[in-house]
Amino acid sequence: MTKRYSRTLIAVVALIYASGTWSKAQQAQFQVSVDLVQLNVAVTDSKGNYVTGLKPSDFQVTEDTIAEKIAFFGEGNGPQRTVGDIAQDQGKPLDASFPAPQTLTSTPEQTDNLSAAIAGSNVFILFDTSNYMYRGFVFAQDAISEFVRSLEKADKIAFYSYSRDLSRAAQLTADRSEVVRGVRTTVAGDDAALYNSLLLTVKDAAGTTGRKVVVVFSNGPDNSSVVPPEDVAELAQSAGIPIYMISTREARLEPVSTAVFERMTAATGGKAYFSKNWRDERKAFASIRDDLGHLYSLSYYPKSNPNHGWRNITVKLQGDHLKTYHVRTRNGYRPQPNRFSAGNAVEAPAGSAASN
Repeated sequence: MTKRYSRTLIAVVALIYASGTWSKAQQAQFQVSVDLVQLNVAVTDSKGNYVTGLKPSDFQVTEDTIAEKIAFFGEGNGPQRTVGDIAQDQGKPLDASFPAPQTLTSTPEQTDNLSAAIAGSNVFILFDTSNYMYRGFVFAQDAISEFVRSLEKADKIAFYSYSRDLSRAAQLTADRSEVVRGVRTTVAGDDAALYNSLLLTVKDAAGTTGRKVVVVFSNGPDNSSVVPPEDVAELAQSAGIPIYMISTREARLEPVSTAVFERMTAATGGKAYFSKNWRDERKAFASIRDDLGHLYSLSYYPKSNPNHGWRNITVKLQGDHLKTYHVRTRNGYRPQPNRFSAGNAVEAPAGSAASN
């Protein structure tokens, strides 16, 4: 282990410990281990328009070149359903090789918890309140508030802000007014520790059930983080959390931040936006809202794989008429087991349903 990596690891542990994200549930004893990988997949045509109405059979998923079988499927803001239920609704015979979830849990309560783990949508918003954001601060608050009010289909929203430290202004809630109050109480201030704060935000999101995304509004530069962006990106990839980043024209002029934002969002299946003015900021938030409403949700139980390290994921469309479409999703993960505790509570490890 190199000295740089050792320092990074120590910093990550210190940040997570200081944030209070270690819960009693994470220390509980577990009974059953189940791996379930969930992917958020956007499909667009050559003009960038979303392609809707696709079926599970239209997708081909491979993990380290191993063909995987989709177990759960959903489109947009609708719930995920088993592929078996979808096939029966379409009058098709159930594929005997489909891994029915009840064979992987021992009680009806555990099955219910598994269903809850792949339902819902949670949006974590992270707002840059550092001294880089003095210009246009109020316009940014307006754009975020409008975005919050427009997320009618998202189950819950959390609003965090950061400068040198992370502030959890509004915990995950369905109350839009509470989130907007959190937005309005923010003030511009200190140095920027974007990657420290983003790491803790992703860690919080990974600890919740259902689909989740992180939306970052940042002016770009980071001058006080101890965590490298590569570590943040890998955690988000492994947890199946797309990162969307909206930044300003000033960040676009900073080549390092621009490259990092683009790599991080692409690796996690999200997008990066660089706004010239407050109108562009609002358009970027509207684009993210539209994207969330058109994502396909694909979940599968990985087949036997001797690779316990980083696993590459590839999603393709099957059929000549679909091959011209563009597919966007995360490109891999580092597996960790998903466990049901003695109280049937679903844990939220990386790569599993509870963390995707």
